[in-house]
Amino acid sequence: MLLFFILGLLVHFVFFGSIFDIYFTSPLVHGMTPQLTPLPPPAKRLVLFVADGLRADTLYELDENGNTRAPFIRNIIMHEGSWGISHTRVPTESRPGHVALIAGFYEDVSAVAKGWKENPVGFDSLINESRYTWSWGSPDILTMFAKGASGDHVYAYSYDADNEDFGAQDVTKLDTWVFDNMKEFFHAARNNQSLFSKLNEEKIVFFLHLLGIDTNGHAHRPTSREYKDNIKVVDEGIKEIVSMLEDFYGNDGKTAFIFTSDHGMTDWGFHGAGHPSETLTPFVTWGAGIKYPQRVSAQKFDDAFLKEWKLENWKRQDIHQADIAPLMASLIGVPFPLNSVGILPVDYLNNTDLFKAESMFTNAVQILEQFKVKMTQKKEATLPFFFTPFKLLSESKQLNILRKARSYIKQRKYDEAVSLCKELIQLALKGLSYYHTYDRFFLGINVVLGFVGWTSYASLLIIRSHSSFTRGVSKEVKKPSHLLSCSFIAVGVLVAFFLLIQDCPWTYYIYCLLPVPIWYAVLREFQVIQDFVISLLTFPPSQLAGYLFIFTLGIEVLVLSFFYRYMLTAGLIAFACWPFITQLWTRAKSISLSWIFFSLLLAVFPLMPVVGRKPDIFLVIGAGSLVLLLSLCVLTSLIKRKDRFINEELLLHLFQMLSIVLSMCVVYSTHHSLLKKQGLPFLNQIISWIILASSFVLPLLSPTSLFERLFSILLSWMSAYLLLSTGYEALFPLVLSCLMFVWIRMEQETLQQSGVSYRQKSQGYLCCHKSIHEFDHKVTSLQFTCNLDITQFRHLYLDDIRRAFFLVFFLVTAFFGTGNIASVNSFDLASVYCFLTVFSPYMMGALMMWKILIPFVLVMCAFEAVQLTTQLSSKSLFLMVLIISDIMALHFFFLVKDYGSWLEIGTSISHYVIVMSMTIVLMLLNGLAHLLTTKKLELYGKPKSHLI
Repeated sequence: MLLFFILGLLVHFVFFGSIFDIYFTSPLVHGMTPQLTPLPPPAKRLVLFVADGLRADTLYELDENGNTRAPFIRNIIMHEGSWGISHTRVPTESRPGHVALIAGFYEDVSAVAKGWKENPVGFDSLINESRYTWSWGSPDILTMFAKGASGDHVYAYSYDADNEDFGAQDVTKLDTWVFDNMKEFFHAARNNQSLFSKLNEEKIVFFLHLLGIDTNGHAHRPTSREYKDNIKVVDEGIKEIVSMLEDFYGNDGKTAFIFTSDHGMTDWGFHGAGHPSETLTPFVTWGAGIKYPQRVSAQKFDDAFLKEWKLENWKRQDIHQADIAPLMASLIGVPFPLNSVGILPVDYLNNTDLFKAESMFTNAVQILEQFKVKMTQKKEATLPFFFTPFKLLSESKQLNILRKARSYIKQRKYDEAVSLCKELIQLALKGLSYYHTYDRFFLGINVVLGFVGWTSYASLLIIRSHSSFTRGVSKEVKKPSHLLSCSFIAVGVLVAFFLLIQDCPWTYYIYCLLPVPIWYAVLREFQVIQDFVISLLTFPPSQLAGYLFIFTLGIEVLVLSFFYRYMLTAGLIAFACWPFITQLWTRAKSISLSWIFFSLLLAVFPLMPVVGRKPDIFLVIGAGSLVLLLSLCVLTSLIKRKDRFINEELLLHLFQMLSIVLSMCVVYSTHHSLLKKQGLPFLNQIISWIILASSFVLPLLSPTSLFERLFSILLSWMSAYLLLSTGYEALFPLVLSCLMFVWIRMEQETLQQSGVSYRQKSQGYLCCHKSIHEFDHKVTSLQFTCNLDITQFRHLYLDDIRRAFFLVFFLVTAFFGTGNIASVNSFDLASVYCFLTVFSPYMMGALMMWKILIPFVLVMCAFEAVQLTTQLSSKSLFLMVLIISDIMALHFFFLVKDYGSWLEIGTSISHYVIVMSMTIVLMLLNGLAHLLTTKKLELYGKPKSHLI
């Protein structure tokens, strides 16, 4: 059993990582030669302002009084420069956003997990190509570009990472620090001849990273006064810096300025996916080489932004984020970054037509160089008779377009040359995409073969060991035929040799060889397959089709719930009707009424607003109060029911109630402290971490009787969940747990109705306080034990498939019921403010993941109890759950896309990541739930008293 789950875990990790090799591998190639425009540039120096986390709409729109929040930037738009919207790509995170801005290419989605502080791979950038670069801002951003540059010409000045505190009194100090330090730097330069001479050279860059807006957005949301006031601070700071630079350089007109953002932010203060509020960022540029404002009477844009922003008379020119890198390179006359895929936006340039044509020609050659290198690499790594070149851009066509473009430039047909260069760039980019995705179909087929093979093998294990379909077949695995073994060995050798001669990456070997042993394991069960098919043929076709339809419908409902949360509500309403369908209503009315009530109550949560709602601490306090009230009722019931209530048990129960009270106090105190901008109180932080740590230990001190242990788990983990809650989601685990308790009783009643006799093994897998041999014993009399796998206690029935489906449905509800939407941007950082407020992406991410896992664990612990009450093997029921999850994952594997809108791309990635993570975590949570329900810690050195 353990070996099987370890293998299953490894297989699912492979499936999980496969989309990043198939859809989102690094686009970088190396070996190109630098391309430089052969004409003098318009600017000697460039100043890049990046307001981290700034949304385009919040900058450009007017406030409620009709005034702009950024008067200096607004004045630039109307009188001095050009403007537009910069369209970013998924993932909308700081690291990939800055790479696109400064290096001109889009990192793959997996780059987010590789770190915020250093380059996962080497690449060229504007900073690397500059003569000197001075930068001020966050250590997370500046460090990665300083370490990524060759030579010692990049100078970075950053504040301490601890200053990035979401609970700080005034985080605008992050931006004022940048402005003040740059001013001090230039003041000192007047008395430093060496530095003064460097500052007066050509091809230099000043990079100001402004993190205050992003920090305020996370802490207070983009609609807050703090976020909007921070924009005013940045605007005033930029005004002062521009004035200082013009004074320092004597108004020589050789400075170009660019103001933009790396990404936007959702209304609930998060980013990472593809919502327009995350992908639409401002872009304003002015100074040397930049066109002045152009007044127009009409503009062709599908959105209504221009009228909302009162900018319909000033020409708006949208660009892609990667286009900014070639624009900056062109302005100061440095080679275009080697890995850039940006297209020079010539409409922004205020220069001669010759300069524009030559710059565009250089841009085309630079991107074409990448295409040639990519094609050569793929051609050398593919057998000649398998290689299919990109037909739209043959070598002869490349030369023809280049010759024609150069001829147009010589004939002074500059517009035709620019147009032809753009055509070549588009073809080269398509060719890059073609070779970048060259192996996608091949890898996808292998992953699908692995998926189908694994699901088939798990199904055969259930059929062979836990069902009555194969009664005539020996349960022992027969030795496979020599021919079958040799055939699969030969296939494996041929596949490995095929990959070896093509010099494929090591991950290709995993994806291509994994299906071989899986399908070998499937085919060696040929006798089981044959016997199962014969058994199926005995069923009436209409009945078989009906079962298949219901199963398919259930899977599709689960898949659709990722797109439409109300499908979970529909499913829970259908669950509420279950007692009427199975006649449980007539046998157990009180239990059935409880099931109907809590099913309908839980059905309300998927209809609640998704993340983005405002914090409501009173709902969190209310949830804690309900838990306390329930605890008092349970405590009273236990004291009355038990002949003697052990002091240790009473103390444990009271201590868990105290944890709930402390959690409520900490949540209330922290919320008000942050509202007053006094930061996170240290005492609150200490208490929060202690409660979180104790939630793992306290349940292990409780008795192992089913009801007491499950309730102890609920109390301990609710205390931690309250600390991670900001609103109505605090009520969710309580309602979910009540439904889980009722589910356990319902399953017990269902099994009794089906006529399955209760049998107690001689070794006592299920131990009771009283010696009971009938089935109608109470749930509270059952004990969790360490030896929980009751293999072959009984065969599987069709109703057990329904139990497995219920578990998967409850797990999906556990995720979406708390307000999470199927996207990586759906989590609210305010959830972790009781534990820390200083920016720490991995720690904050871990805490938010733990918040998601708590309802999962509650469901899995209830699942352990269902296995006990239904006398069913944990292995067989869990295998069915994995099969259902894998079928869902296969759905989303086919739905992953890297085309269309970035919202669609981000959502498709999120869906697959979530369902695969759920499947992997399910395996781990199964072990955690078993540990939480069966292990018993004894204090004061008392011996363990497990009943086995």
